[in-house]
Amino acid sequence: MNSFHKLANIISAAIVVAVASGCNTVSVSSRQSIAAPTYPATDPASVEILQTPPTRPNVRLGEVTAQLQGNPTREVIRQKLQNAAAAMGANAVVIVSDREQVLGAYVTGPWWGRQVQTETARVIIGVAIRYIQ
Repeated sequence: MNSFHKLANIISAAIVVAVASGCNTVSVSSRQSIAAPTYPATDPASVEILQTPPTRPNVRLGEVTAQLQGNPTREVIRQKLQNAAAAMGANAVVIVSDREQVLGAYVTGPWWGRQVQTETARVIIGVAIRYIQ
């Protein structure tokens, strides 16, 4: 019986960890601009996250979009943005939008009393840039 309780405690702890970590996700997508030059990938740790456009000459490579579920940490968000921008060869990501956005809707209830429920999430959009030497 003692080993049963230990196993039950381990399974309960695993479920709690899985549920807690499953609620905090960051989905990232990127779109390279069609007219942008191509560059080799850069080191993600070297990619800067900027709130305003830099004064240094640069070229726009594309957009990086992060969709957040739950409440992920700032560090997780930064790493995801840096990884996506680095794959395009970027030196920096300029954040141009950070807001709650309606992602979709669904209808509930019987045909005579339907209600529309919206799904929202925090969406961050950044422009991936590469500095021109």
